[in-house]
Amino acid sequence: MAVETKEYRASARFQHVSPQKARLVLDLIKGRGVQQALETAAFTKKRIAPVIHKLLTSAVDNAKYVAGEQGVDLDVDNLYVKNAVADDGPRMKRIRPAPMGRAYRYQRRLTHITLSVAERSDGKSNLVTRVEEPEAAPASKAAKKTAAKKSAPAAKKSAPKKTAAKKTAKKKAE
Repeated sequence: MAVETKEYRASARFQHVSPQKARLVLDLIKGRGVQQALETAAFTKKRIAPVIHKLLTSAVDNAKYVAGEQGVDLDVDNLYVKNAVADDGPRMKRIRPAPMGRAYRYQRRLTHITLSVAERSDGKSNLVTRVEEPEAAPASKAAKKTAAKKSAPAAKKSAPKKTAAKKTAKKKAE
């Protein structure tokens, strides 16, 4: 009989940051233990990081509260960030004054951030090892271009250019 792991969620809606910028911080904490994720969020130099830190604290508090209400034994040290999502919220359309009486439109993006924490069932450590990409793949753009040139078939050579001697000979003949 499999034991279901309970998920505890917290969400922050209508945050004034683009989802792309929020995902930068969320990707840092996904899969990590709660304590390590809190430290990462506390020392990340992004404007949304304090909001994510507060949200993660709220998710842990939700887990404690729900476990206490249901009488479930919960080990807070064994919690990890199971899911962290930044979804698009509504966009606010705004107008910026432009030269010669014109107006430029732009959009202020909003984000709905959802975090869920769960307890590790196997009792592994809170550290998550990230899988590194294989070294065989070219790392830089220059390496990719040289690899593409080697794999591309040989192109037809263009006709040789006329030399200066041939040009002068042709002028004399005319």
